[in-house]
Amino acid sequence: MAEVAFDILLLLFVAAFIAGFIDSIACGGGLIAIPALLMAGLPPLETLGTAKLQALFGSGSATLAYSRRGLVNYKVILPMAGLSAAGAVCGALVATILPTDVLQTALPVVLIVIAVYFALKPNVGAVEQVPRMTSFAFGATVVPAIGFYDGIFGPGTGSFFMLAFVALMGAGLLKATAHTKVLNFASNLAGFLVFMVSGVVFWKIGLLMGVGQFLGAQAGSKLAMKNGAKIIRPLLVCSCIAMAVKLLLDPANPVRIMLAL
Repeated sequence: MAEVAFDILLLLFVAAFIAGFIDSIACGGGLIAIPALLMAGLPPLETLGTAKLQALFGSGSATLAYSRRGLVNYKVILPMAGLSAAGAVCGALVATILPTDVLQTALPVVLIVIAVYFALKPNVGAVEQVPRMTSFAFGATVVPAIGFYDGIFGPGTGSFFMLAFVALMGAGLLKATAHTKVLNFASNLAGFLVFMVSGVVFWKIGLLMGVGQFLGAQAGSKLAMKNGAKIIRPLLVCSCIAMAVKLLLDPANPVRIMLAL
């Protein structure tokens, strides 16, 4: 593509900072980064590849920040990260041949359900609960399934990981957020490698936005660690609703087509 103007690069940097800030606390940073890349003139496939590159910096930065506070149990989470990455690779490969109409139809509903779940359960995730699954079972089933979804489609992956950690593993919201970032980093890395091999990554833009993502994630994770569930829950609810609304507002969404809206 042609050389990008300085003001556009500056706006992309700011968008990445905001995306990293939000993503490090809850999820939904892609709602900001991907539209910004499209508005900058990147083709859709290159937008996804470049978005994966810059997202690596955000999830990696958040992982680093949470790790420094001792909130990540690497003995448990590293095997899960490998399975998340494996699922994402499979999903990215399947995405080239599988229609996504079913996912586009169901996803807004699922995101609204997650938002309602956290909104109506004010104490969920405030303290750790007894797990409903063993770490082995969780890592062998739930984690690769969500990683697969991240590779094949993407939006809402962080919300699904958060819900799974809280509802199935009994994790508090802060620890769930920390572990979600590790698994997000793994699935982002796997998806990025697929796009990189395909040659659909704009490195200059991706690396610039990556710096913004890194700084935004550092600021967001510090705020989350300071305020805990008080800041994580409302942002999680808002980001789920925002993603659902954005998907439903898309004229190409199957729900709108079925309803002739």
